[in-house]
Amino acid sequence: MLFTEPTFLFLFLPVLLGLYFAPRSQEHGAYANALLLVASVLFYVKGGGTFTGLMLGSITFNYWMAIAVDRLRGTAACRPLLAFAVGANLLVIAVFKYANFFAENLNAALAALGLAPLVLPHVLLPIGISFYTFHAISYVVDVYRRDAVAQKSPVHAALYLLLFPQLIAGPIIRYRELADQLARRTVTLDDFAYGVRRFVLGLAKKLLIANTVAGVADRIFGLPASQWSAGHAWLGLACYTLQIYFDFSGYSDMAIGLGRMFGFRFPENFRHPYAADSVQEFWRRWHISLSSWFRDYLYVPLGGNRGSRARTYFNLVVVFFLCGLWHGASWSFVVWGLYHGAFLVLERAGLAPRLQRLPTPLRHVYLLLVVMVGWVFFRLETLTQAVAFLRAMAGGGEALATPWGLDYLFTSELALALVAGAVGSWPLVPALGEWRRRLGERTNSTLPRAVDALGTAALMALLLASVLQVAARSYNPFIYFRF
Repeated sequence: MLFTEPTFLFLFLPVLLGLYFAPRSQEHGAYANALLLVASVLFYVKGGGTFTGLMLGSITFNYWMAIAVDRLRGTAACRPLLAFAVGANLLVIAVFKYANFFAENLNAALAALGLAPLVLPHVLLPIGISFYTFHAISYVVDVYRRDAVAQKSPVHAALYLLLFPQLIAGPIIRYRELADQLARRTVTLDDFAYGVRRFVLGLAKKLLIANTVAGVADRIFGLPASQWSAGHAWLGLACYTLQIYFDFSGYSDMAIGLGRMFGFRFPENFRHPYAADSVQEFWRRWHISLSSWFRDYLYVPLGGNRGSRARTYFNLVVVFFLCGLWHGASWSFVVWGLYHGAFLVLERAGLAPRLQRLPTPLRHVYLLLVVMVGWVFFRLETLTQAVAFLRAMAGGGEALATPWGLDYLFTSELALALVAGAVGSWPLVPALGEWRRRLGERTNSTLPRAVDALGTAALMALLLASVLQVAARSYNPFIYFRF
């Protein structure tokens, strides 16, 4: 179920909130958890369909595995049991997400050898399986590391893995971050108001910016390679650069806002990554829960930066190879991951100090160019298409005529979305919030109240505009739903 569809906005969420706060208590425990678990199952059924049984079976497996690991901790049997639990989770994602990819590459090799291809039925991808698998693995591993105690309540354990705001596309939340909140949490009026504001901002990001630029990006990237001019390529890439950020950060904002409405505090997932001035800083700001997951559960166990430089560089490349593969079962995603890994190695090898000598605007230009070129591999399905698109960006060759001319694509609505996206990509709103806080501390005038009233009016305008977009347009799903 999409957060942006009428069924969720005008039926699922209002009914659930009404039932959740029916006891008229600020503290929420057993009743609230049972209600949220049922709602989360229904939420997944809407999109997951027949895969709901697989999800519930996996939850049962990880519930018992965590208890067994907790009981056997400190014994010789604990480590093999952990390996079995992690391996079983990885096997599920390997079968459903990578079986077709492996079969296609194997068949290409068999064809080169003149052998018969492997016949494999097309395997459908359960929605949200990548995020769910990382949640499950981190839970069992944290129990093994003594960073968490296995949850004995099946309702609490299932709710951690199934909680609907973060079920499909994160943030990837560690069990220890929610354990106490699952047992008891309090929802104050300020918490609920913050959750509503955060949800509305995320909704506006998705509907008013991401969806607007997505239409142009889809048209341009969908053109035959022979019709990509330099203008088309740069406009399409600019649109996609904003689309993927506002699409995914908008989802994260909505997830964080929904969680706060129900008393949960989720970690931040984005901190204005396009305002970074190096690839290292970009990954400290982009999809923070994923990059920290790879750091804690892969990079550090591989040795991190504790060994030689060569070993550190190797660890980085391995991590980003797997990061690319996690995003999708295709070589273009692998190249995207290796591309980012290569720049991280270059910056560690001496590029970073040289960048720091440049003026700040030039460092930002460097980061944006690196990231935008990477998005070409992320967006296009084949390496051949990606190379052709990069060639078009460089002005290589004469493009054939296309019905989607730049004068047709570049509308006033698109121009407004591009400007709003460029402004919204920078930390201006947090800066205004900090200015408002300092203003309130320094003066007793009515100005702070006027600023608050203006902010509320702007939020209501964003909500109204978003609802109008819901009514006027078809809904394109969130990009990260397919991962």
